[in-house]
Amino acid sequence: MAKKAPKNAKSNELDGKEFFTAISLIEKEKGIPKSYMLEKITQALVSAYKRDHEGITDNVFVEANEAAGTVRMYVKKEIVEEVDNPYTELALEDARKTLPTAQTGDVVRIEIKPRNFGRIAAQTARQVIIQGMREAEHSMIYDLFNSKEHEMLLGTVTRVDPRNGAVSLRITSNGESTDAYLAPAEQVRGEVIREGDRIKVYVVEVRRSSRGPQVLISRTHPGLVKRLFELEVPEIYDGTVEIRSIAREAGSRSKLAVYSADENVDPIGACVGPKGARVNSVVAELRNEKIDIIKYSDDPAEYVAASLSPADVISVLPLEGTKSCRVVVPDDQLSLAIGKEGQNARLAAKLTGYKIDIKAESAVHEWEEEDAAAAAAAAEAAALAAEEAEDFEDDEFFDDLDEAAEETPVEE
Repeated sequence: MAKKAPKNAKSNELDGKEFFTAISLIEKEKGIPKSYMLEKITQALVSAYKRDHEGITDNVFVEANEAAGTVRMYVKKEIVEEVDNPYTELALEDARKTLPTAQTGDVVRIEIKPRNFGRIAAQTARQVIIQGMREAEHSMIYDLFNSKEHEMLLGTVTRVDPRNGAVSLRITSNGESTDAYLAPAEQVRGEVIREGDRIKVYVVEVRRSSRGPQVLISRTHPGLVKRLFELEVPEIYDGTVEIRSIAREAGSRSKLAVYSADENVDPIGACVGPKGARVNSVVAELRNEKIDIIKYSDDPAEYVAASLSPADVISVLPLEGTKSCRVVVPDDQLSLAIGKEGQNARLAAKLTGYKIDIKAESAVHEWEEEDAAAAAAAAEAAALAAEEAEDFEDDEFFDDLDEAAEETPVEE
């Protein structure tokens, strides 16, 4: 059973009041729990003492009593007749000088003076404490921003790299801030960003790293459009209107498919807002990016036709067993349906998930000719395959095999 050695007349303890006041301030200013800091600091004190005393094992510990306002360090030593290791053992004769009833095999606690640590030990303690605080801050920031993954945050531009255009931002959430990096590939083409600008960004992913959490952000992600509409349209935020799909070419054009289960709610009108106020707010944030809002439908033909807006569509024919369809548009609407450099058709395909083949009304006969040519080619291929199969089953072929077998001698 461990026996406590009597205290010296002069206290060896740290200034407990200042100690606990300091970690209380850390908790208040940094938000780091007092229990976490207390654990790290006691570990630091033990590490510092071990640094100066190579023979010390796990027999050193710290007692911190906030109620009493004391912090003391002790080393446990076993009482023996002859000392082999002075760091873990105490001679019976020396023990009885302060503890007359001491017996061999007893374990005593001897108080250590922390202020007597060497310079290197003090540096070690300081490093452990600082590292503990840094780890706690990183962990708190990671947990906070990890919960904001796939959300939109407001950031302040702190630096723009003139060489490659990379942008550093300070993003804030719930009063906590961290640095984020907006890569050139995640910036909208043609968008001018200057130091001091406040811009909205989409949090793609949050990663842990040795330098703290890395928040990957984007201005080109389709999710940014969704979050902006949630901010501007209460019906989307409360779930009355749903965004079923988004296709975006950042800086140029976006298409949204919206739906409402409530027959009394017009999903497109809700997104556009009075006199276009809601959609215009989103367009302004996206630096005048064009936005097409269409109504989602479970009918593929209706959905594809709507996705090609603003072009008019005569008919849509989904091809059975495939995710493809044929769309017929008026002759004067063909270029509008396809869009500049094929953008409108490309975004419609991304939005619906269908491969879209578009032709003008006057060119529909080309599909008929293509189908006829494909049917003729298929018929020709089938006939050729049947002919080859017939030749393979020819009787003369098998007769030759029988003759060859008869002429081959068989060993007995």
